[in-house]
Amino acid sequence: MARTSSDAALQRQEAGEASPRQKTRLDLFKFVPFRLNRLAAEVSSALAVEYQGRHGLDIPAWRVIATLGFRNDACSAQYISQCTRTHKSTISRAVTMLLHEGLIERVENEADRREFRLQLTKKGRALYEELFPQLLRREDEILACLSAQERKQLSALLGKIEQSLDLIQTSEEADAKQAY
Repeated sequence: MARTSSDAALQRQEAGEASPRQKTRLDLFKFVPFRLNRLAAEVSSALAVEYQGRHGLDIPAWRVIATLGFRNDACSAQYISQCTRTHKSTISRAVTMLLHEGLIERVENEADRREFRLQLTKKGRALYEELFPQLLRREDEILACLSAQERKQLSALLGKIEQSLDLIQTSEEADAKQAY
């Protein structure tokens, strides 16, 4: 005889087990997607202090500079948008501002002359080189509540979640797969 989901629920109820559907509302403070999103927003804001106050950059502008800064080659705005999970219109506005400020420049895509790619200018590279050590120090301050072992565990656990969602985890992997 085939068991139905209602049979299983009835057996759980008789055994005194709670059914996942019996809860009347979702406790956001225990809901991992909410916790990750809130944590990401707080960390992003904490890091933004380093580049907003001193350099007038907002979060999307920093994401453009950071993406171009760690790459060896120029890339498209679409790559930046997909890599950072930031809406393309938001990246487009940041690109326009950074072009105007002389921090990035357009270069032709040799494979497709209709498309242009973006790269840091000397001024943009100098800004990136100044900022990333400060941001790494700030990251260390944020993670100071964790031991070295806990930091390794956190990194490994985040990697597992990224892998389960089939997210690219390194720039080398993105380049090899020609992703983004």
